[in-house]
Amino acid sequence: MQALTPHVYWAQRHGEIYLRVEISDAQSLSIGVEENILHFKGQGHGAKGENEYEFSLEFLKPVKPEVKHKSTQRQVNITVKKQEHVWWDRLTKQEKKPLFLAPDFDRWLDESDAEMELREKEEKINKINIESRVRKDPFLGLKKGFLFMYNLVQFLGYSWIFVNMTVRLFILGQDSFYDTFHTIADVMYFCQMLAIMEVINPAVGLVKTGVMPAFIQVMGRNFILFVIFGTLEEMQNKPVVFFVFYLWSMIEIFRYPFYMLACIDTEWKLLTWLRYTIWIPLYPLGVLAEGMCICRLALPELKIMMGWLFINFRHLFKQRSRRCRTKKRKAN
Repeated sequence: MQALTPHVYWAQRHGEIYLRVEISDAQSLSIGVEENILHFKGQGHGAKGENEYEFSLEFLKPVKPEVKHKSTQRQVNITVKKQEHVWWDRLTKQEKKPLFLAPDFDRWLDESDAEMELREKEEKINKINIESRVRKDPFLGLKKGFLFMYNLVQFLGYSWIFVNMTVRLFILGQDSFYDTFHTIADVMYFCQMLAIMEVINPAVGLVKTGVMPAFIQVMGRNFILFVIFGTLEEMQNKPVVFFVFYLWSMIEIFRYPFYMLACIDTEWKLLTWLRYTIWIPLYPLGVLAEGMCICRLALPELKIMMGWLFINFRHLFKQRSRRCRTKKRKAN
């Protein structure tokens, strides 16, 4: 049988050459590199039907003698490693391209794209190496389960408060302002007592957040709920109680579902945006409502409370800024 030349397609990366030889059902393959020249010979079905096909390519720069190849029903894939990780201007030493050789556009990348692909591979390998060195927490599943249930209970509690107050507002109108405490207080007591876990969790390492911001928020709310509303009976029938409870619940019905999904490594973009954005209008309104409550306190106590509120506001703003920067980096 006459020896023919098959169609050969090539592509490169900084460290490798990829060749695709268009021979199906290839048999009796002989592939090797000698003196920087790739020799190919094999029997199969190519452009000229069932025949013996062969070709030789002298590479532009030195390559390693080891050659990897894989034969499929449709083609023969060959990988040759370069001696140096450099980008070649062309494949062969001779300037004129052989007639049987063409670019493999399925794998073709220009130099800048190949460099980006190489960096991504290196980052992925580094990430895998780092993760392999970090000891896996045997109780991670148990911790995530506990945090998921905690956030679920809080979400249900604040959802009940929000829905109950909304329905009463539509039915009773302004009359619902004056008995909010007696209707909602028990569930709010439960949620805010449970919220003490948000101080304990970072303190024992269950979550990677600061203890002080959580302490300020939880203790500040509990001070208003238990000390001001709970002990001052004249405050319990004030409309301000409605606005404080309503604003708290509006913030939490977005915050707790966000943390619930984070426990199962899931993210909803709309929920993420709401969690880090909705506090911008609601937090100042909450501060105003809480300020109306603590105006009954002595001036030193008022200054302390306002200082706590400012620190917490700054913490929330930094959280949102970090989150937005992370999103922008991923998008770029």
